[in-house]
Amino acid sequence: MCDSRKEKDAQRRILVTGGAGFIGSAVCRHLIQDTAANVCNVDKLTYAGSLSSLQGLAANNRYLFHRADVADADTMSAILSQFAPTAVIHLAAESHVDRSITSPGTFIQTNIVGTYTMLQCALHFWSSLTTAEQARFRFLHVSTDEVFGSLDGTGRFTEESRYEPRSPYSASKASSDHLARAWFHTYGLPTIVSNCSNNYGPYHFPEKLIPLTIINAIEDRRLPVYGTGANVRDWLYVEDHARALDRIVEHGRPGETYNVGGAGERRNVDVVMAICALLDELSPRRRGEHRDLIEFVTDRPGHDHRYAIDASKLQSELGWSALETFETGLRKTVEWYLANEAWWRPLRDRYRGERLGLRELG
Repeated sequence: MCDSRKEKDAQRRILVTGGAGFIGSAVCRHLIQDTAANVCNVDKLTYAGSLSSLQGLAANNRYLFHRADVADADTMSAILSQFAPTAVIHLAAESHVDRSITSPGTFIQTNIVGTYTMLQCALHFWSSLTTAEQARFRFLHVSTDEVFGSLDGTGRFTEESRYEPRSPYSASKASSDHLARAWFHTYGLPTIVSNCSNNYGPYHFPEKLIPLTIINAIEDRRLPVYGTGANVRDWLYVEDHARALDRIVEHGRPGETYNVGGAGERRNVDVVMAICALLDELSPRRRGEHRDLIEFVTDRPGHDHRYAIDASKLQSELGWSALETFETGLRKTVEWYLANEAWWRPLRDRYRGERLGLRELG
């Protein structure tokens, strides 16, 4: 990094909410390891948050951690005032669709009320800044492609795609997207929204498809696949996403939306088969192949058929591109889980991989 870039980075003070989660921890690691920015990580440390995902950062004098709830206005206002960020990357959210089916109220509270609280606190802080400081400040609200609903076999989501959320999770994220845009148009707060495709990579809580499949296979347990496995997702390596968010918060235009995708469309069953093939190579079973563990189970209620992201705006306007293909990223991910049982074993002891989201409603 050239001296001028280091000097500019050193002036950046970035508040990351949800920084102990999967994507948030990747953002914190990137900012501390690859830039000279100062980082304040705020996380409630729910079941999916883990400070072990941030090993080595605590000793860095550019890194600060607060355990706090983004829906706590007094605490968040105090943190904003004390840390005085030049930008906020708002990642704190409940994110698992199956859990949203079982417990939608938690998603409403964190994803909608929490985002509203952060916007209000950020607006109050931003209003206290000088004109020059206000011009530099950014509030990046990180969202998902699931707000757009489901695609058929053609086309991709763009920044102009219509919102059609179909689960409590995607509905809560759609609501928070609209709030972020409203605070820009109504109050002038320089917000930006990003919508990303499915992330995967190291430090992923083992309830999602890829880490659950890897860990189940390592333990020689059944590998559940919803329905026929024909549902398609566009996969994005989490470290590529972290770089994209850094690029957006630094160079993105207030009021704009940027889609982030990895051009990694795969059917769910093909993702599971690819993991099995890698494990057959890297950690063979004593008998048979890992694909023998695949079990097709009852589909998820309201399961969207296909997601696909058009990230050309981010590529053309801000110069970002993914460094990992799905093949290279998946190999890195499988190798990481094989080498880091000490990280995922305590989480596995808290969540054994049981099926969620099928509660009978009386």
